[in-house]
Amino acid sequence: MMVRALIVDDEPLARQRLRTLLKGETDIEVVGECSDGHEAVAAVRELRPDLLFLDVQMPVLDGFGVLEALGPEQLPAVIFVTAYDLYAIRAFEVNALDYLLKPFDRDRFRKALLRAREQIAKATTSNSGEQMGALLEEVQTGRSGRPLERLVIKSGGRVFFLRAEEIDWIEAAGNYLRLHVGSDMHLLRDTMNNLEARLHPDKFLRIHRSTMVNLERVKELQPWFHGDYKVILLDGTELTLSRSYRPKLKNLLGESI
Repeated sequence: MMVRALIVDDEPLARQRLRTLLKGETDIEVVGECSDGHEAVAAVRELRPDLLFLDVQMPVLDGFGVLEALGPEQLPAVIFVTAYDLYAIRAFEVNALDYLLKPFDRDRFRKALLRAREQIAKATTSNSGEQMGALLEEVQTGRSGRPLERLVIKSGGRVFFLRAEEIDWIEAAGNYLRLHVGSDMHLLRDTMNNLEARLHPDKFLRIHRSTMVNLERVKELQPWFHGDYKVILLDGTELTLSRSYRPKLKNLLGESI
């Protein structure tokens, strides 16, 4: 079965790399390239590809805008190509077909192709449309319909799949968040507000504008100055519960502190 593929990326070098990787795949025919989202929408409607390599970050109309413009009924199998971890996480949460985090190697690319071949061969395009529709809803609302259970962390060319329950505490660091996991620390490009909204509210508590803690790791609370509290974790880490966040803890515990 010949798979018709469309490449969408605003970077010429990125499009060329995908073409190069696809040259050795005898069952893949590249039917076109697009450099922006509007071109992509028109090309999908005209060419009806089986497989779409879709960049996330593009000017004017980004990758998710392309999906929204097409609608689930017109979507081919989609492999995201992105350097932005947050969108990859959302795609992973709703079981989108696959995503490739730049930079990716040939082995990772072939795994994505294998998944695409299997889906296309099983004629599950309608199911793919439902998944992409769920992904669009996720992006538009800014959260999934269920608490976040896993995070995708890109570090040193590697990708880690981190269970939320493994996180001890989280702190803001500029445009990133530091996720403290035992003796390890991972950086995630996200905001505290966004991640707080997506984590389980009964398991993770915001205790400061720049700090969030896994309640399973809390050992003790100690009164501190000016209505603040010390939050002592099982490993001895000491954090501060700001007075302005005390009502959240009170509501959670159902008692006064």
